[in-house]
Amino acid sequence: MKKINPNSIFFTILFFAFASIIMFGNSGKHKPDINKRNTVAEYDSVKAKKLGADKYGMKRYVVAFLKSGPYVETDKEKATALQKAHMANIGRMANEGKLVLAGPFINGGEYRGIYIFNVETIEEAEALTNTDPAVQAGALIMELKMWYGSAALMEVTEIHNSIAEENP
Repeated sequence: MKKINPNSIFFTILFFAFASIIMFGNSGKHKPDINKRNTVAEYDSVKAKKLGADKYGMKRYVVAFLKSGPYVETDKEKATALQKAHMANIGRMANEGKLVLAGPFINGGEYRGIYIFNVETIEEAEALTNTDPAVQAGALIMELKMWYGSAALMEVTEIHNSIAEENP
């Protein structure tokens, strides 16, 4: 009599279990209807006013494109200190409600990151960018543009703080 390998029995059972799940598991009974979505949200006038939204739920911002400046710090300790000061300034502007969104672009290059400011004018945004130690050192320069976007962005910082385990 041929001896049966316990591993082959296990893998045979496992194969048939997966095959059964694939063939009979859902059978279409619990398939979500992707066409059935609630596309109409209830208008919240209090929230719209709080966020500064116009009748379209939008508002004006200033976007700053952070670009590489002429100054490159070669001393590692000084570069780390400059980056730390840059991040502290970002935190300060966010806490003041002036900076709605900030982040680096992946893979470097000339364009290093963006800021989205909750201000009405380019001049206000320029004054804020000039408080950045990396801008002051010449490591970053800013290209500023007026932008019209969703007022819901005003809640990004609060949401981010609730999902970030750590902040740099």
